Amino acid sequence: MLFRDRADAGRRLSSLLLSFSGRDDVLVLALPRGGVPVAFEVARTLRCPLDVFVVRKLGAPDEPEYAIGAIASGGTRLVNETAVRELGIPSWQVEERIEQEEREIARREELYRAGRPAREVRNRVIIVVDDGIATGSTMRVAIAALRRQSPMQIVVAAPVASRPICQKLKEEADSVVFLATPPNLASVGEWYQDFSQTSDQQVSDLLSQASRSSQQQPA
Repeated sequence: MLFRDRADAGRRLSSLLLSFSGRDDVLVLALPRGGVPVAFEVARTLRCPLDVFVVRKLGAPDEPEYAIGAIASGGTRLVNETAVRELGIPSWQVEERIEQEEREIARREELYRAGRPAREVRNRVIIVVDDGIATGSTMRVAIAALRRQSPMQIVVAAPVASRPICQKLKEEADSVVFLATPPNLASVGEWYQDFSQTSDQQVSDLLSQASRSSQQQPA
């Protein structure tokens, strides 16, 4: 299975989520930036509101691409203490990275929502969408953070997810929905013909479009 782009992946993923269509207690949350074009198609198909849930990877100080954890909106943290010990990273450097990412989360939320308030999570079915899940660190911290807001149900959805990560996510979310679960997922991008980076402007535009559509839908 190969997806043309994130929009194509979102339309295909929507076909597995039709049982949630048209319900007034469902909210689609995208993990930006790459998850937003996928989630936009899901929300449009299901006729549900769309919002973002910002999660940032915590990269090692000397190896930014190596994840030592993640942090989500509201301050929920998931730190891989084993990796921190093995790399010999002092606690002050971990805290420094967390503070940097907290500032970035605040910046993105302000930019993406353009003054719109965050959607209410309590007592709603939350469908958390990303463009793919390789290590699961960002999705896992998103689940943990959302649990604190007392949703009715958390559904994790993505076009592709690593099979070993699926079991962990099944234990932490209420349900998971994936189109493909390869045993080894070296890169999410290898499942897309077009995996070009999603810009902040694209995220803002899609959220604005989804907000307008939501307002136009009959009560």
